[in-house]
Amino acid sequence: MSVNGQATRPAARPGDERISLGQGIRDSLVVTRRNLLRMLRIPEVVVFGLIQPIMFVVLFSYVFGGSITLPGAGNDPDAYRAFLMGGIFAQTVTFATAGSSAGIAEDMQKGIIDRFRSLPMARGAVLTGRTFADLVQTAAILLVLALVALAVGWRIHDGLPKALAAFGILLLFGYAFTWIGALIGLSVRSPEAATSGGLVWLFPLTFVSNAFVPSENMPGWLQPVAEWNPFSATVLAVRDLFGNLPPNSPTPDAWPMQHPVLASLIWSAVIIAVFRTLAVRKYKRATA
Repeated sequence: MSVNGQATRPAARPGDERISLGQGIRDSLVVTRRNLLRMLRIPEVVVFGLIQPIMFVVLFSYVFGGSITLPGAGNDPDAYRAFLMGGIFAQTVTFATAGSSAGIAEDMQKGIIDRFRSLPMARGAVLTGRTFADLVQTAAILLVLALVALAVGWRIHDGLPKALAAFGILLLFGYAFTWIGALIGLSVRSPEAATSGGLVWLFPLTFVSNAFVPSENMPGWLQPVAEWNPFSATVLAVRDLFGNLPPNSPTPDAWPMQHPVLASLIWSAVIIAVFRTLAVRKYKRATA
């Protein structure tokens, strides 16, 4: 474009200015606050998020628990309940993926993302703020679920520091999966499709793992899949930190099962690095 024969640069959009790291963090916290206030105005989301894991605890503990025998546990009726809770905790934090997917898809559909785009803010702050808000909601659900688990007989046996480390691993793993949800939410056209897309792949991921039954009970060809499943590493890590493993339970030879805490941390870091990069790129293309 030229004015009086001289070339001029096009006007920069508000989101094109170079944003400092401090400004990006502040923008992310503002978006986090906005999403948390929205969640508080719709408490049904949190309530329904609690119902499913509580149902799993009750059903698996009292309906299926009596028919599942754990290696090394003998006839202890409480062994499966202790074994189960690590899987339920991990399943709960990963199912937050569906909420992230639906929330971002809804914002895209309603044009809220376009409003953010018109403001002088960091592009990645919209997604980071959303995932932070989902992390806070997941922590609240995890706290309530832990209280329910204590009510049905689950106990922590290795002390508070290790228990806090276990909850930290769960929250990090759940946060990593919210970035998968962010990418799904940006890739579909409606919140309904985002909810389905955020859940359908989670069921085989959680059930082809050691969450509900030991991997040794699976067919031989399926055991390596379960043992290298990121979900299995996290489940075994929190069981170990909570002190919920049967005393004589065998440990598979796969590296993630021999070093579950380290494996879970590595898996979480890799998932965040990969899917955050993909989600931010998708967001920039969608709002270009």
